[in-house]
Amino acid sequence: MEATIGHNSAADEPATKLAKEELKSLIERVERLEEEKKAMSADIRDVYAEAKGKSFDVKAMRQIVRLRAEDPEKRADREAILETYMHALGML
Repeated sequence: MEATIGHNSAADEPATKLAKEELKSLIERVERLEEEKKAMSADIRDVYAEAKGKSFDVKAMRQIVRLRAEDPEKRADREAILETYMHALGML
């Protein structure tokens, strides 16, 4: 017995078929995007491996990438708080 979406009346069959096709299309798009994401992740790993091979500090590079992606205003606020805490602890 086949599972259906919606009601089981004959009038709903075209709508059910469209819903199934739409669902299948959405699932396939997600699957393609997941594959692209895997490929991108592998490419990013390769770039970091190349950087490491050229004696760059990958940990620092990752941090810089995160900082550059962050909103400049929010980053400035966070850094100000960090500096205040470090000063309070005698670290500066």
